Amino acid sequence: MAVLSKIRQRSALMIGLIAFALFAFVIQGLFEGGTFKFNTKDVGSINGKDISFEDFRIKVSNVEKSGQGITSTAAANRVWEQEVSVALLTSEFDKLGLRVGEKHIIEILKSDQNIGQNPMFLNAAGMFDLNKFKDYFKANPEQASFLKEREKDAELNAKYQIYSTLVKAANYTTKAEGKLKYEMEANKANFSYVGALYSSIKDSEVKVTDDEILEYMKKNPKRFKADETRSIEYVLIEDKPSKEDLAEVKSKITSLLSGSVVYNQATGKNDTVAGFRTTANPIEFVNSNSDIPYDSSYVAKKDLPAVDAEQLYNLAPGAVYGPYVFGDYYCISKSLGRKVGVNAKASHILISYEGAQVPNQREKRTKEEAKAKAEEVLAQVNANPEGFMMLAFQYSDDSSAQQGGDLGYFGPGQMVKPFSDFVFNNGIGKIGLVETQFGFHIIKVTDKQDGVRLATVAQKIEPSEVTSDKAFAQATKFEMDAADSDFNKVAKAMKLAVVPAVSVAAMDENFGSLGNQRAIVRWAFGEDAKLGAVKRFEIANVGHVIATVKSIDDSGFAPIDQVRPYVETKLKNAKKAEILKAKMTASSLEAIAKATASKVENAVNVTLDNPVLNGGVGQEPKVVGNAFVLAPNKISAPIEGNTGVYVVKTTSIVKAPAVKDVAPYVAKLKAQSANDVSRVLPALKDIADIKDNRRQFSF
Repeated sequence: MAVLSKIRQRSALMIGLIAFALFAFVIQGLFEGGTFKFNTKDVGSINGKDISFEDFRIKVSNVEKSGQGITSTAAANRVWEQEVSVALLTSEFDKLGLRVGEKHIIEILKSDQNIGQNPMFLNAAGMFDLNKFKDYFKANPEQASFLKEREKDAELNAKYQIYSTLVKAANYTTKAEGKLKYEMEANKANFSYVGALYSSIKDSEVKVTDDEILEYMKKNPKRFKADETRSIEYVLIEDKPSKEDLAEVKSKITSLLSGSVVYNQATGKNDTVAGFRTTANPIEFVNSNSDIPYDSSYVAKKDLPAVDAEQLYNLAPGAVYGPYVFGDYYCISKSLGRKVGVNAKASHILISYEGAQVPNQREKRTKEEAKAKAEEVLAQVNANPEGFMMLAFQYSDDSSAQQGGDLGYFGPGQMVKPFSDFVFNNGIGKIGLVETQFGFHIIKVTDKQDGVRLATVAQKIEPSEVTSDKAFAQATKFEMDAADSDFNKVAKAMKLAVVPAVSVAAMDENFGSLGNQRAIVRWAFGEDAKLGAVKRFEIANVGHVIATVKSIDDSGFAPIDQVRPYVETKLKNAKKAEILKAKMTASSLEAIAKATASKVENAVNVTLDNPVLNGGVGQEPKVVGNAFVLAPNKISAPIEGNTGVYVVKTTSIVKAPAVKDVAPYVAKLKAQSANDVSRVLPALKDIADIKDNRRQFSF
């Protein structure tokens, strides 16, 4: 309503512009709404199987209502991923003819503690009773639909369990593989080598073009596959208070300090109204004049506004300080007195026992044993209070043990009552033993903070109507000028900064540093957002964003700027390799080392399982692999490795003795492949025909 109020107060020209825009929006809506807007009734398809928009919308709505505070776009993204996964896996289940019976479904349902541990479904022995479970739904038919939905999910989960078991069982490791694993660990190569590192050639000596990067991506399409994107530049015109606005708020709040004369219509006379300095009721004064209501809390010095903390903390009772700026407010404060010990700092050593509400017990002990231990530790603390920290490290069952038992500062009521009572009823340095539901605490009060109670009048610093009108007019002018001219030239002429392009995908919400700006992303993928299109967006509490579509990438590849750090390095290394190989034509390692300004190195007892070269080079599997297959004393051709180009001369290969039992090595390989089932779904997605139409709908 505040925005509408502002619009009504614009000049005649602005009203004319808005009226035209609203008219265009309504006409456009007639053709974009309902069936006119969408060329499909489906939100997408997986391998030719359509996903109904209506069904999808209901699921998205249910996720939104789940109480997780999730946005509609985030909910749509979550449901989409779920729909794709379920569709692909269900297809695999059907191909395999997987079936599950009632027992399997019940077992899945029972794993939910709301069912399996529900007292309504338990027998006298505390075990799940299937008959009670069934009888409940017979007696409550209105709950039957709920159960059917749960059964569908349970059936899917049951099939997935079977499917996972089949995949794991099919992943068989042979003895031959175990033998190879043993040999890779045990066989050793000794060789000499020369390494000409890529870093020996400056990056400036080799150039990589965008076309070369794109060509590399096309040769490796699966690795760089991505959703289509839009690159958006924008100008931000902030709707923020001007110097005049600041001065006005400061003047207004300053005027509250002194009394004023107000005409009283009831008496027909002028009344003198007390100011903040002289008012007899500062609390009422605050609630009548402040944008933030009175807070009766006592505040420690560390919690006061940092710049003005010293002055506010040391105010005499009844004295006034201000005006001063705190965040988005101009403030004046009056001291209502000080209180001793509003915050306290303490350390403790917790000795817990079985049954106590503490998650990390160091050892199992009964309550009686815990009490005896606590009294023993208390005696040690009393004998040497300075050793409290070390004793906390040694004995405390609380996570604060890592800080020597230090709990930091806290206020009354923030700790459980017995603990809080001890700390706030005793002075600094007091040591004692207290029992709570967490166990026995040896407590040491280490500090206390006094606090002040302030009556503070705070008035929000906001842009005035005049300031907002100027920002609106400037933003509207920029939008109109940029629509018919070069975006960057218009920005330069109006002395506005263009924010570097932000790349977004169709279902993104975040828009650079502006955070969640779904409206901008949705517009960028709309039919009207052609290359160079310009549109203004009004963002609450920020101002106006005027955006332009800088580029449209429908190639199906990730943006070049995004992959450049990886691909450019790879292509540069390939070009450097050609330069280095041209220098490595000599017939001896010594000559090659001289030609490449490097030296001959020796590698001793290197294995295929850990192909690491000395000198901080790191892993070079190609180099080590060549060393294993080379004939003794023969020099290899140049090898393009991870960090450079290498030439190798093998001295000897030490074969490990044969072993009869390779079971330990088979077990190692099995452990490495234990999670291979998690790779199934990504692989299914990779080969699936997935069509995503969500961008055509308003999520």
